[in-house]
Amino acid sequence: MLKQKKSFLSRIAGGKDEEKKEAEQISPSVEEPVEISKEKGNGEEEGQLTIDVYQTPSEIVISSIIGGAKPENIDISITDNMVTIKGRREKFEEVKEEDYFYQECFWGAFSRSVVLPEDVDAEKADATMKDGILTIRIPKLEKAKTKKVRIKSV
Repeated sequence: MLKQKKSFLSRIAGGKDEEKKEAEQISPSVEEPVEISKEKGNGEEEGQLTIDVYQTPSEIVISSIIGGAKPENIDISITDNMVTIKGRREKFEEVKEEDYFYQECFWGAFSRSVVLPEDVDAEKADATMKDGILTIRIPKLEKAKTKKVRIKSV
């Protein structure tokens, strides 16, 4: 059987250990966007999401492509400085391993935690999912502003 060369996307977004090594060789200085690991206890593989994190003047925004996952199968937890996204993508049909020509998509449990660069107001966070893209908007906490006080003569 011919060994297929995995695409770049496969190597960074859902491959197995040997694909992870190939991705490291391509860009060793970039944080690994995908990591496959064994969960404790049940031995199931878990994928790590790729994310974009950026800021606007008033909020921190996290975006992730989570195609194939239903919103009710995604759990988001936020603290003052950390966001964790967990979920599961289900296959639509079972296919035998030997019947695949290419297998680049990751199915099953996934998670990602990210430490935020500044404190946020977790109570006012909002999450939406449109066209398979999860977007989380978290307002920044207002930094203490310095107020000048005038002295009145009495």
